[in-house]
Amino acid sequence: MKKFIEHKFKEIFDRNDGAAYFSPGRVNLIGEYTDFNGGYVFPCGLEFGTYGMIALRDDMIVNVYSEHFSKEIYTFNLLSYRKDKNASWCDYIKGVIEGMEEKGVVFTRGFDIYLFGNMPAGAGLSSSASLEMLIAYMLNDQLGFKLEKTELALIGQYSENVYVGLKSGIMDQFSVIHAKKDHALLLDTKTLKFDQLPFKLTEYQLIIVNTNKSRGLTESKYNERFNECMTALDVLKPLYQINHLCDLNTKELKNIEKLLAPNVFKRVKHVVSEQERVMLSAKALKENDMKSFAKYMDQSHESLKNDFEVTGKALDVLVDSSRKAGAIGARMTGAGFGGCIVALVGKDQVNQYMDKTEAMYEEVMGYKPTFYQVSAEEGTHRI
Repeated sequence: MKKFIEHKFKEIFDRNDGAAYFSPGRVNLIGEYTDFNGGYVFPCGLEFGTYGMIALRDDMIVNVYSEHFSKEIYTFNLLSYRKDKNASWCDYIKGVIEGMEEKGVVFTRGFDIYLFGNMPAGAGLSSSASLEMLIAYMLNDQLGFKLEKTELALIGQYSENVYVGLKSGIMDQFSVIHAKKDHALLLDTKTLKFDQLPFKLTEYQLIIVNTNKSRGLTESKYNERFNECMTALDVLKPLYQINHLCDLNTKELKNIEKLLAPNVFKRVKHVVSEQERVMLSAKALKENDMKSFAKYMDQSHESLKNDFEVTGKALDVLVDSSRKAGAIGARMTGAGFGGCIVALVGKDQVNQYMDKTEAMYEEVMGYKPTFYQVSAEEGTHRI
């Protein structure tokens, strides 16, 4: 891959002095919609993501070419840049630059960048965070800004939240840049403290399955769910002396129900129970109890389906088909409304599982899913 992007960089920018980098996608094993509620999440990095090559310039011009979004070089000036509706994909890059400037970074040189991604489009595996962390890491490395990885993650979140306008939590950017090979990241999104737990499966295969149903986060109900959670927090914060919904526990849900509108209570129920499932899943992983881990995956999906209401037909059919085809656990991952599921399957049953799942899913949906056998991989780095 490095030789490929070196060739493309030379072809597009007529220079051969670039440095190559890779930034993974991520899959969240369990812990959905807990990140902006001050809870724990449990993601790992993936072997597919975003590749980039960068070379510095002697002026303040930025030239960007994306293999998947560009038909020509896109150019802007570091001294004066703004959103461009004709190149909205570049807002994530501009957002990182602005986020760095908000941290006090001063840009004195522009740069040429080539981008190539091999992540399934619209799959919910965090292609935006992969891109944000790639850009942040490259600029930090090339321009010697000496920002720590966690600072870069927060800059990526700034790009997403403030510049692009999606009210997401810190999980995506943090897990992409802090990912470690053969480990899953148990992250406390409230304190940003984390543990790296070994996640190298021996008897089971982790499989991501794409519904191939397109979705757009900013057009989905992601922001609506965020606002519902904040509505609940406004009511419960003074009564329970909490700062986040995940400060609550499941024993308090019975009394909370009468304080909230039915749909808002259901959102709280998911968030609080999901937090508990994440901690139980981490315990199960430490004990190498994959059957219990899989059970919590199943419970997570049912909660996302019935209480948080973010799954939809394609995800539900795919999870149900996966379970019938032999997965010991399966759940939607990401924001929902399409995208992917993650499943645990016995290594000796993988081919049979994929054949059966594909047949059942296609019979209902009329089109096929796509399967990816994955393992936990390293975070953003130079190659």
